[in-house]
Amino acid sequence: MTKKNTTEDESYKKALHEAQVELVKFQKHVIENEQKVLVILEGRDAAGKDGAAKRITEHLSPRETRIVALGKPSDIDRKSWYFQRYVPHLPISGEIAIFNRSWYNRAGVERVMGFCTDAEYEQFMHAAPIFEQLLVHCGVTIIKYYLDISREEQERRLDRRRVDPLRQWKISPVDEKAVKRWKLYSEARNDMFARTHSVFAPWIIIKADDKKAARLNIIRDLLSRCEYPGKRHHGELPDPNQVFLFDELALKNGVIAP
Repeated sequence: MTKKNTTEDESYKKALHEAQVELVKFQKHVIENEQKVLVILEGRDAAGKDGAAKRITEHLSPRETRIVALGKPSDIDRKSWYFQRYVPHLPISGEIAIFNRSWYNRAGVERVMGFCTDAEYEQFMHAAPIFEQLLVHCGVTIIKYYLDISREEQERRLDRRRVDPLRQWKISPVDEKAVKRWKLYSEARNDMFARTHSVFAPWIIIKADDKKAARLNIIRDLLSRCEYPGKRHHGELPDPNQVFLFDELALKNGVIAP
């Protein structure tokens, strides 16, 4: 590792530590005030959702923090109300829940791979904003992040998974088709943004080709949206070139990966 890389790594570790200290302060406030915080992490395969969830929760109390990463739905799940299997995992009072993928599977993977019907898809797209508005009305704070990576970066990360024996558990048949169906995923993502971006649960885009920058900016953005005693108001804010609210202009000018 070069001296420059060593310096950059040390700088990142210091910044991450400071941000995680603030997260601990925030969690204490959440617990004491019995708040319910739901963080949703979405994005293409290999976008870095696992790593982001780990960095958010790394030093938080495990009793009041959960990472939820559900597998494919069972036969009973498929016969139930679509949102039903997610409801038991919603945060209770004093808890932070991180959804590593969420009900938006229906807007992305299920839509592209044909795992749901057109009618099921349309019903979901209509119901999702209503469902989220109900949660907010009932006291749940919803923060939705979409980790955006380029096609080249996705291919690089998937190739690494194939050859790394410690990462091969991450490879699935769906992942293998991800790059080939890039355009379809883009179209599904764009429809999801257009129809489920709202004032009470907006989509926040994270430029994620640089994993370290993405993780740090997610934490900084999360903290910037919340108030708690002892907050460092003079602390580092998220980079506006790396984190921004969804806007159709970002699709048109290529800021979000086409």
